[in-house]
Order: sequence, then C-alpha cells, then structure tokens
Amino acid sequence: MRYISKIKILMVISILLFSSFAFAATNLPNFTEVVKITKESVVNINTTQTIKKKIPNFNFPFGINPFGGFDLFNAPEQYQEYKAMALGSGFIISNDGYIVTNNHVIEKADEINVKLYNGKEYKAKKVGRDPLTDLALLKIDVENGDLKPLKLGDSDSLEIGEWVIAIGNPFGLESSYTAGIISAKGRDLGEGPYDNFLQTDASINPGNSGGPLVNLKGEVIGINTAIIASGQGLGFAVPVNTLKNILPQLKKGIVKRGLLGVQNLQELSPEMIKELNLNVDHGVIINGVIQGEPADLAGIKVGDIITSIDGKPIKTPKDVINYIGNQLPGKIVNIEILRVSVDGKIEKRTFNVKLSERKDLTQEDIESQPIVVTSLTDDEKRNLKLDYGVKVADIKPGTNIYRAGVRKGEIILSVNNQLVNNEDEFYSIYGKIEKGKYVVLRLYSKKGYKTIGFTKD
Repeated sequence: MRYISKIKILMVISILLFSSFAFAATNLPNFTEVVKITKESVVNINTTQTIKKKIPNFNFPFGINPFGGFDLFNAPEQYQEYKAMALGSGFIISNDGYIVTNNHVIEKADEINVKLYNGKEYKAKKVGRDPLTDLALLKIDVENGDLKPLKLGDSDSLEIGEWVIAIGNPFGLESSYTAGIISAKGRDLGEGPYDNFLQTDASINPGNSGGPLVNLKGEVIGINTAIIASGQGLGFAVPVNTLKNILPQLKKGIVKRGLLGVQNLQELSPEMIKELNLNVDHGVIINGVIQGEPADLAGIKVGDIITSIDGKPIKTPKDVINYIGNQLPGKIVNIEILRVSVDGKIEKRTFNVKLSERKDLTQEDIESQPIVVTSLTDDEKRNLKLDYGVKVADIKPGTNIYRAGVRKGEIILSVNNQLVNNEDEFYSIYGKIEKGKYVVLRLYSKKGYKTIGFTKD
C-alpha cells in the first residue's frame, strides 16, 4: 500500500509540474504582432569608405642612387587607395525620410546606402552626428513619402525584467529579430561621459548596430549600440530618451551641450552623511571647480554638496553629468547645495547658474594633438593608488611638451591645476589652451611626482 501511495504521489507531482510548465508556456509573449508593426520600418545600411594606405619608399642610404637618375631619398610619400565596406542597421522615424542609426556606423563613410524592407535602395546623406552618445541622423529623399516610421517610446519607464526585441541586420542577415529582457539600466561602459546604456540579453551581433530595441508595443525604447565580444547575453543600447533629447539638434546638424564647470564629483556615502551630520540621504560632493566657468562665476565652491538641480534629486555624479549635458548652453539651472564650514556648520544655499557651452574636440582635433592619452582602468588606479589621472599613450618627439620631459607611460594628474579624471577631461582642458600659452602639468611615474612647464606649440 505504501508503495502504491508513493506512485500516486509522484503521479500527482508530475501532473502538477507539467501543468505549471504548460501554463507558463501558454503565457509567454507572442512576438508576431511586434514583427508586423516594425518589419517595414527597420533598414539595412551599407557604407563605403576610402582608405589610404601608405606605401613605403625604398630610399637609398645618404641619398645616393647607384643606378643614377631620380633620387629616392627625398621622394614624396606614396599612398594606395582602396574601398572598405561596412554594414549596419537603422530605423525610420518620420514619413519624410529621417532615419536613426549609430554614429560609428556612418562616421567615416564617403557613401551611405539605405535598403528598405521592400528592397528599394536610396542614397542617404548625413544630417547630424553626436559621437558622445554614438547617435546619428540620416535623410533619404522619397518621392511619395510612403514610409512607416516607428513610434519612440519612453525608456525612463522601463523596468528590469521587461521583455524587449532587438531588430537589425546581424552579419548582413536582413530583418533579424531576437528577444530577451532588460537586464539592467544605467550601465557605464567607459565609452564616454554620457554612458547610460540599457543592458539586454536579447542577442545583439555585429550588424545590429543602429537598429531599434523595441517593447511589446513595437515602440522604440533603445538603439542597439554595443556588445562585449568575450561575453554572451550582454548587449547594450542607448536609451531612446537620450535620442529624443538631442533629436531637434541632430536635425540642425550639430549637438550643443551645457557646461557647469565642476569636476571630480564624488557620491555621498552613508559614512559621510553620518560624520558630517547631514539631514539628507543623497548628494554629490564637488572636488573641483573650473576657474572662469559658470559654477565658479556663480559662487559655487570646492566642497559644496549638490543635492538637486531644477528640483531633481542628485544621487550620483552621472546624474549631474547627464542632466547638465541635456541642457542647452545659456540655460539657467537652479542648483541646491549644502555647504559645510570648518566648524561643522551646515548652510543650505541655492544658485541660479547660466550654463556655458561644452566644447568637445573632434577625433581630428585629438589626432592633431602632440600627445595621446588614455583613461586609467580601475585596476591601474588601484595598483598605482591613484584616484584620478590619465596615462600618456604616445607623444610626438620634437614638440614642446616632449622637450619639457613628458614621456610615454607617465601619468598626467593635472593640467594648469585642474585635475583630470579621464581622457575626455584632459582633451577638453588641454584643447582649450591657446598656442603660445604656458602650460603646467603635474605628473606621476615610477620615479615619483614631478611638475613641468612649457609653452604650448
């Protein structure tokens, strides 16, 4: 009897498990409606770029040509041109032919071709690019305007675990759909100052770049942008609200951003809040104020704690960077701060600050600089016991900065007494210094600290 009872119990358990799995399977989302809504709105982008490759000159020593004739020693450099092809994705956002994609898909392209779902192909022109968010806007000329734009959703309302579908042309396989969930929000991959990626386990591969990440309503909630090559189930998309913030500027061809002029921001820890006896549970400490910039002119000081901007709570340095970066130059922002005096007195103050314009160097500007730097990794900071700085990756011999003694591998800590946290900050600060002006660098190497000065050439 006991044996029979065990069998019955096992049968009941099996039936219950099967029923549970069957119920779960029947409640999985059906993505066919999403495909119907979006299939005619996603495009295939192929680009052509002209590459110049240097051909070495086989010059004779000391300019002597034993065969007579032309002296190759001073012969001009020779280049060979060839065409490089690349693939990507994009999606239509208006009936008059505007298409969104990634900046890295079309940045250096000489020619851009867009292929629609119906097989029609168009030449596309670049309308606007924003390297800092890796977004770009294209335009195709359509005769009848018979296009089906996608609706832009709200990425702020996304929840972790929500179903999403990535659409694009991975490896040139047109109109590919992959499904997954939102794995995380606000990811910082170290790609730029405005990193705020959505992470998804929906499969994203080369060729998906620029394609839409949509919700179950078929609304765009992200733009597929990046993968981690060594990982699986790790795809990243730019939130669609980032696109919506800069879209009017992209249509004008250039994106301008506000600048507050603070740096080296630090999130308030529970220990700091307790020790300083603060009556708040969030905030960001300002450890650097750039002389002559809006924060400095308004009276904000090093040590001030930002608690809100325009009424929005500030909890992390990214909150400051992203909010200010989404404002236009000239905008007046209301900043609430706490100021703690030496004797521990806490003063709450409000500043109305008129933002200036952030000036970001282009890739061409960076390449023209006599020095190339890279941001320090977390491991490098830990090993060097540094909280900030950039590493000199390359430096041009014969330049003033080289003659002053800066060498590859050294760490630049500050430029004209302004601390640098990453390569973007370095190029922004160093790039603003005019030629002929004096520059002071504070550096660190295995030999210790040193300070050098030179005239920028």
